[in-house]
Amino acid sequence: MLRVDPGQRKRLIEIIHSLTDRFEEAKLNGWLGEAEGLQVSLQAASKKLIAMDQAHAQKAARITDLGLPQIRQL
Repeated sequence: MLRVDPGQRKRLIEIIHSLTDRFEEAKLNGWLGEAEGLQVSLQAASKKLIAMDQAHAQKAARITDLGLPQIRQL
């Protein structure tokens, strides 16, 4: 799976808004094939945004406390 640069999150949201507008326009005009294709693209973009958010949350949750080192006597 390709990972999206987290810095491009804002752009991905803009793409989702644009796809939503185009999908609504296609439905209003009765362009069924176009609407179906846009819906597929919209679902893929939404899944990518969710995956990006989940990856960011998991990365933040991976901090592990290793404790203080102990000096052992030989």
